[in-house]
Amino acid sequence: MERAMWSAVSGMKAAEVSLDNIANNLANVNTTSFKSGRVAFQDMLYTTLVAPGAANGNGEIPAGIQLGHGTKVAEVAKQFSQGALRETGGDLDLAIEGDGFFEVVLPDGSSAYTRDGSFRTDSTGAVVTVEGYKVANFPSITSGTTDITITSDGSVSTLVNGTQVSGQRLSLVRFTNPEGLRGLGRNLYAATDGSGVAQPGLAPSENGMGSVVQRYLEASSVNAAEELVNMILTQRAYEANSKAIKACDEMSTMANNLKR
Repeated sequence: MERAMWSAVSGMKAAEVSLDNIANNLANVNTTSFKSGRVAFQDMLYTTLVAPGAANGNGEIPAGIQLGHGTKVAEVAKQFSQGALRETGGDLDLAIEGDGFFEVVLPDGSSAYTRDGSFRTDSTGAVVTVEGYKVANFPSITSGTTDITITSDGSVSTLVNGTQVSGQRLSLVRFTNPEGLRGLGRNLYAATDGSGVAQPGLAPSENGMGSVVQRYLEASSVNAAEELVNMILTQRAYEANSKAIKACDEMSTMANNLKR
């Protein structure tokens, strides 16, 4: 019965992590370019009382007796599925339709990556995020600019004092395994050994890279209805495991009270 109790405890702990993830997903249902997390579970070690294929007087035992020790959370992976595009009308609001990330430069000089294209200009004309981080490989906006046009392939042109000026082409970054990126908060990610090295300087709409959509932002990929269903299932799993613990306790009490 002790084994059953600890198995149920592991189930309750796993359900708690699952609920934490669901709550975080729902909290970010309106966060620009947010990617929902998905919890994966694994069963834990087994105690083998009778090994499968063990010999007995009648031949081999086909299945044997193996008792598990519960479950554990194996990973909480970000799902980098495409979010819906939401029109904003802002000249520097950019969405990536397909694969890719924008690269931004943090205050310490290191790079971070984002799909949140809510960009602005600072006092020098540099394009920055809402946190003030400079966007790498993005042309500065000259003073006196009255119109900005950014095509799907990343080409940037501006209208400065009535004159059309063609600037450089912005680029995107790709990772071999984006699920391995480490979340930094503020819609930013950092590269890790799991994500692989960033592949910078890639042109939008070429070689499988996503295209840039101006005056749109990518909405959160969270499916609220799906998360609510998962929350109900998680709550029921937690309740079932708590009942298993209660049953173990009651059975232990009955065993301890047995009299000859």
